[in-house]
Amino acid sequence: MDAIINLIVYLVVFGLIWWLVGMLPLPSPVAQIVRVLFIILLIYIILAAFGILPGGYLPSLKHL
Repeated sequence: MDAIINLIVYLVVFGLIWWLVGMLPLPSPVAQIVRVLFIILLIYIILAAFGILPGGYLPSLKHL
């Protein structure tokens, strides 16, 4: 249960950072690069949560 709460906290913090970066007046090419990097990071967080990729400090749902 604790791992699920940790994952929810990670995703909420990730969403807040995404929202704040989205409000920055970045040029179009830079904004696209930042968006792609955030999507890659989101995919990594989800895969690490399910134990497909090594997560290190990220919570894992595999041991539940």
